[in-house]
Amino acid sequence: MLLRRLGPITCGLLACAAFSATDDLTLNDRATSYLSDLLRLDTSNPPGNETRVAEYLRNTLSKYGIASESLGGDPRRLNFIARIKGSGKGGRPLLLFSQSDTAPVDRAQWGSVDPFSGKVKDGFIYGAGVRSSKALLASELAVFIEIKRRNIQLGRDLILCVEADGAGSSGMQWLLQNQWPKIDAEFALGEGGYSFEADGRKVHLVQTAEKLPLRVLLSTKAGVAGPRQEGPISRLSRAIIRLNEAEPSVRLNPVTRRYFREIAKLSGNEWLTPLLARIETPATAVAAMREMKARNPAFSELVHDTIQPLTIRGSSRGANAGAEALVEVRRLPGLSRDEMLNRLRTAIGDAGVELALAPGPQVPGAEASSVSSAPFRSMQALLTRMHPEDLIAPSISVRPTGNAYLRSRGVGVYGLPLFGETGDGGPGEKLAVDRLHDGVELLWQIVLEIAGERENKT
Repeated sequence: MLLRRLGPITCGLLACAAFSATDDLTLNDRATSYLSDLLRLDTSNPPGNETRVAEYLRNTLSKYGIASESLGGDPRRLNFIARIKGSGKGGRPLLLFSQSDTAPVDRAQWGSVDPFSGKVKDGFIYGAGVRSSKALLASELAVFIEIKRRNIQLGRDLILCVEADGAGSSGMQWLLQNQWPKIDAEFALGEGGYSFEADGRKVHLVQTAEKLPLRVLLSTKAGVAGPRQEGPISRLSRAIIRLNEAEPSVRLNPVTRRYFREIAKLSGNEWLTPLLARIETPATAVAAMREMKARNPAFSELVHDTIQPLTIRGSSRGANAGAEALVEVRRLPGLSRDEMLNRLRTAIGDAGVELALAPGPQVPGAEASSVSSAPFRSMQALLTRMHPEDLIAPSISVRPTGNAYLRSRGVGVYGLPLFGETGDGGPGEKLAVDRLHDGVELLWQIVLEIAGERENKT
């Protein structure tokens, strides 16, 4: 187990009063019960119908005297916000952030297992979204209620925010545009982290950054002068080939630098240390990245921007005949949109191919969350006290999450390693009950470390 079973949960530096509610569920049982309930609510996206979760959360919290709000632009897809007031002595609010939708489900592929049963069997809990979103939500809900139930005095306000349409982040975009003061926080805890076992110890990776997707529209018209006679689609195809063949911009940042330094301590990864020195040197960076890719492709994705063509189409409308292509760039933090567009133009080398940001919302630019902040240091100290042999390191996600939107507003966001290795789900998705319990206990202690009643020293 990741953590020792806590038994009656102690409050450490916090002052605890008598229970304010009559149920006698343990924190672990509470998380299991809430997760089963949430898994029974079909919030497959599309269409989402996340208001089902918002209503469940409102009803559950109301039993403990916790006020809440369901908010959003679509009554079928409402976000959810609740708050427990703190003294403010410990700083500005701490936000517990999760999402209520899940990936689409093909029931036929689940066989005899009902993806919306929330069934607990043979030490596992089954259901769509159990690993990718709802285990985190259930754990946050359990911790939130336990704090209220025990009348624990907090040094910060504690906010629970559940986003509808986490896959598209439209819920978070709506909240930022319409209700930002209700979720404005100094720090946030959410998805994106994970842990694994290596060398007989745990490695805990806390997501502090992510590669930021940027959708770019390439276009050209028939008759535009070029180096050869070719149609618009052929011209765009050639431009995309040039993008894929261009020498990548290889670089480390504070997150990846520290991540690789910690990962290099594991047996079998000793080769990383000399390779990182070469990546830091511009003259040898690309060759070193290619060597890294040959050894571990997942590592190499963390040191350069990546480009993925999505669509290409042509038009035959007379003089306006032309073609358009949509590509998605996933860029490392620290590079602006304009800088990326200029790099793409240089790689294509064809003035007849125009580049512009694709229509629609774009993920905002966001810097990495600090690894010297109170939350990160608290998590590191907590895990070190409990398991001195374990490693904890910041990490960067290659897929986008809602965390970037909060980071763009100056919130320090940390994706937590609560349940081991997470995934995008699929047929037969399940989570070990013991891992759920380990995760909710770790979340409990992290929240108390960050939001406990104490003077702010940061």
